[in-house]
Amino acid sequence: MQKNSKLGIFDCTMIVVGLVLGMGIFRTPANVAQAVPDTAIFFLTWIVGGTVALCGALTYAEIGSRLPVIGGYYKVVSYGYHPSIAFAINCIILVSNAASISGVALIGAEYISGVIFPAVQDVHALQTREIGIALASILIFYGVNLLGLIMSARTQNVLMLIKISLVVLLITPLFFAHATTGILHQANQISPGWMAYLKGFGTGLIAVSFTYGGYQQTINFGADVANPSRNMPRAIFLGIGIIILLYLSINYAYVHVIGLEGLRNSKGIASVMAGHVFGEAAGKVLSILLFISVLAYVNVSLMSNPRVMCAMGEDRVIPAVFAKRIQSNGVLFTSLSLYTAVCLLVVFWAKAFDEILSFTTFLDCFGMATSASTIFILRKKKVEPESGDFYRMKVYPLMPLVFISAYVFVAISISVSKPRIALTGLGVLAFFVIIYFIGAGRKKLNAKR
Repeated sequence: MQKNSKLGIFDCTMIVVGLVLGMGIFRTPANVAQAVPDTAIFFLTWIVGGTVALCGALTYAEIGSRLPVIGGYYKVVSYGYHPSIAFAINCIILVSNAASISGVALIGAEYISGVIFPAVQDVHALQTREIGIALASILIFYGVNLLGLIMSARTQNVLMLIKISLVVLLITPLFFAHATTGILHQANQISPGWMAYLKGFGTGLIAVSFTYGGYQQTINFGADVANPSRNMPRAIFLGIGIIILLYLSINYAYVHVIGLEGLRNSKGIASVMAGHVFGEAAGKVLSILLFISVLAYVNVSLMSNPRVMCAMGEDRVIPAVFAKRIQSNGVLFTSLSLYTAVCLLVVFWAKAFDEILSFTTFLDCFGMATSASTIFILRKKKVEPESGDFYRMKVYPLMPLVFISAYVFVAISISVSKPRIALTGLGVLAFFVIIYFIGAGRKKLNAKR
C-alpha cells in the first residue's frame, strides 16, 4: 500500500471515537441506574469504566505499536496462544460485531423512518421501509469501503465531526437547566449495605464496559497506519480521552435534568433529554443524531472487521482468498463482501437489547482478557518492529493488570446474574474450537494423500 494512502493521526483518532461512541450511551445509562443503589455508585461506575478503558487503551497502544500488522486483534492472540483460541475468539467477535451492526442499523432506521415517512401509519408497511433503510445503510457504506481506505476514513471523519458536534449541542444547554430536586444529594436514604453496593457496581459495570468497548479494534489497522508506532498510541489516547469526557458529561446531564429515579424508569432517555433542549422539534433532531450515529458505526465496523478475516486468511485458518486485495486500491474485496453479506442477513433477525448486551459483553471479556494479556508475552520475547521505534507504557504491569482484572470481574458478574447467557457463551466458544480442530485434521489428512 502506498504511503499517501495510509491513515494519519486524525484519521485514527476518529476511528477510535467511531468504534466506541455508538448508540449505547443513549441506552445503557438507564441499565446502570437500574443496577446501582444511588447516584454516587452510578458516577463511580462510569469513572471506573473510563479508567479501565484508559488502561486498556494504553495496553493496546503498546501491543499495536509492537506488532503493527493488518488484523492485529487476531494476530496478537494467535501469537500468544494456540491458534484454536485465536480462531474461536475472533469468529465469535466477528459474528457478534455483525449482529451489532445489523441491530444498530435497524434501530437507526426506526428513528429516521418517522422523519422520512411521517404519513405512513400502517405498521407492516413502516416495518418494511425500516428494513429497507437498514439494508440501504449497510450497502451504501459497503460501496464507500469498496472505494478504498482513504475514502472510508474521510467519510468517517466527516460523520464523526457531525456526530460529536450534535452530542455537544444536545448536552451543553442541559448544564444550565434546572436540576431535579433531591437527586444529586441522597443523604437521607438508608444505606443498602456493602453487598448491595458491590452487586450493583458489578452489574452496572457490565453495561458500562459494553458502552466503552470497541477501541481495541484499532490495532486491526496496523500496517495501514502511517508511522504506527507513533500515531496509533497517540490516536488511541486522544480518542479515549474524548470518549471519557463526553460520557461523563452526558451522564452528568442525565442525572442533572431527569434524576437517577427518572433515569431508572426511562425507556427513551435521549428523547427526554432532547425534549428539554429542542422542545417540539426534539424528535426530528434526535432522529437525525441517532441515524448519523448508525452511519458512523456501520462505516467504521466495515473498515475494521474484514481486516481480522484478512489476518485469518493469511494464517490459512480460513481460505487464503480472504487475504487478497484489489490491486488498484488495496480493498479486501472477499472479506468485505462476505462480512457485509452476513450483516445484511442478520438484519432480518433481532433480539432484546439487554440479552445482546450481556451476551456480547461476556464474549468480549474473553477476547479482551486474552488479547490484552499478550503484552506480557510480547515484552518477555522482546517483540518490536524492525525500526525499534514503538510505544512503551509507563505504569507497567499495573495498567494491563487493572484492565484484565476488571474484565474478569465483569465476566463473573454476568455469570452470577445471568448464568444461562454465560453457559451459552462458553458453549459457542467451545463450538468454534472444535470447528478449528476438525478443519486442522482435514488439512493434515489431505496433506498425507
